Amino acid sequence: MSEPQPTGLRIPGHLVAPDPGWTTSADVIVVGSGIAGLTTALRLRQRVDRVLLVTKTVLSEGSTQWAQGGIAAALDPGDSPEEHLHDTLVAGCGVCDVPAVTALVHEGPARVRELVALGAEFDRDDEGELKLTREGGHHKDRIAHAGGDATGKEISRALIAALHRVQDDPGIEVIEHALVVDLLKDDDSRVCGVTLHVIGEGQMDGVGAALARAVVLATGGLGQVYSATTNPSVATGDGMAAALRAGATLADVEFVQFHPTVLWLGEGASGQQPLISEAVRGEGAYLVDGDGVRFMEGVHPLADLAPRDVVSRAIAARLRESGADHVFLDARHLGREFLEKRFPSIVARCRELGFDPATDLLPVAPAQHYASGGVRTDLNGRSSLAGLYACGEVSCTGVHGANRLASNSLLEGLVFAHRIADDISARLANGELPHAKPAGAQGVPALIGADSRTIVQSAMTRGSGAVRSAESLADTSAVLATVAATGPAQEPGPRSWETTNLLHVGQVLTLAARLREETRGGHLRSDFTALDDPRWRGHTLVTRGADGRVTTTFEPVPEQDLT
Repeated sequence: MSEPQPTGLRIPGHLVAPDPGWTTSADVIVVGSGIAGLTTALRLRQRVDRVLLVTKTVLSEGSTQWAQGGIAAALDPGDSPEEHLHDTLVAGCGVCDVPAVTALVHEGPARVRELVALGAEFDRDDEGELKLTREGGHHKDRIAHAGGDATGKEISRALIAALHRVQDDPGIEVIEHALVVDLLKDDDSRVCGVTLHVIGEGQMDGVGAALARAVVLATGGLGQVYSATTNPSVATGDGMAAALRAGATLADVEFVQFHPTVLWLGEGASGQQPLISEAVRGEGAYLVDGDGVRFMEGVHPLADLAPRDVVSRAIAARLRESGADHVFLDARHLGREFLEKRFPSIVARCRELGFDPATDLLPVAPAQHYASGGVRTDLNGRSSLAGLYACGEVSCTGVHGANRLASNSLLEGLVFAHRIADDISARLANGELPHAKPAGAQGVPALIGADSRTIVQSAMTRGSGAVRSAESLADTSAVLATVAATGPAQEPGPRSWETTNLLHVGQVLTLAARLREETRGGHLRSDFTALDDPRWRGHTLVTRGADGRVTTTFEPVPEQDLT
């Protein structure tokens, strides 16, 4: 590992916010209600006395519900964890952490079967066996799905139903409509709680402090840092930003996956965009350009089912050549009956927007979809800060490398939620992670006005988006620095806190992207178009020091056999 290198970027240590007006406590606080947060909370409750589950809107609004494709695991007798491992390493472009992927693929099948036992109803064939399909980058049918294209929604439903069964238990508490403002640390810099803003009544209204022996971040991604994303509106990078300000190390934040087939709704469309699942191509749909040419043939052995970065890059190249702003997905040959049965949600959404997959070519273009990087963790989900864990998209376990393999995200949330719950339970039983008193916040706090959000999003999309260069990244850095220097234009509140979080994650993402002078996975540099293993086969780590200065460290990854 290289020595930490100082940069010119400084990030404040906390946000402008009122002093906490109320206090609550638990053994463990879990922040987030997707598959990672719900699984962690449920498993912890089996072993600890008091769990507090905090969610930004309501339980059913986690990012998990938006997952269309499915969950990947070697469940078929003709498949194996080793083959799943290989496909994951190939998709990750040589910078996955092999021990993390090994844990994922070997523990994954058991975790999925436990999910079935919990009540998740996956689609089955005529013999009653799980119906497995294929998605991009996979060489075997290993994607379990539910309701055709509503897997995440069904998994979320099953987990929430299980959670409701224990909500009457005084040992678990759920606080909805709660935004984490910042992490709390004691005098030894151990994380011991969070500050929360809760939209409610009485003592739970406004900002309060929730204290615990451990905090688990499961807050999802950062998609709203871009103008167009498949992520829900709540994905504003809150967990990553709070962890960064507290001094936790982030890794691989430059590796942002742009899903190749997002329905193109015209120039200027912004916010959450409709995703056309990779599973549609897995069932035989294919991409064509404006002239009807199938341009993925010859680009990759898997053609239209190549890993997402390969397909997105091929689309971007075709758009540059043609001057068009979208290509097309052709699913017409699959037939109306099949499409309506296999992809009911996608078909219905397309028809709402004026497109019929059974009769029309679907206009598609890449849009931000998934953050492969995040809060750096070990195999038990521990971050670099004592007392702080991270799970799901907010984390960087090393599983995804430079580009997440399709449908590995739900599996990662399941597998590492179990590992985190087991680790915390064991440590609490051993008397570790005692309750502590938060130290006072240090330094000058930060806040920018909510009206700066579109400026941040536009700058990130132009310069730190699907295609990057030294010039574009420098322009983005300059815009973000100007925004950071403007200060607040309004009183602190959820919109300004979220916008400040987007600014902070955008700044470190752009910093890491400027450093990585190569093209790898989800990181495409137009001025460094080749893979550069001698210099860049590894992880870019970003850490905020006590003085606010951000340092970077490079952690090499051993060479992997990707043949």
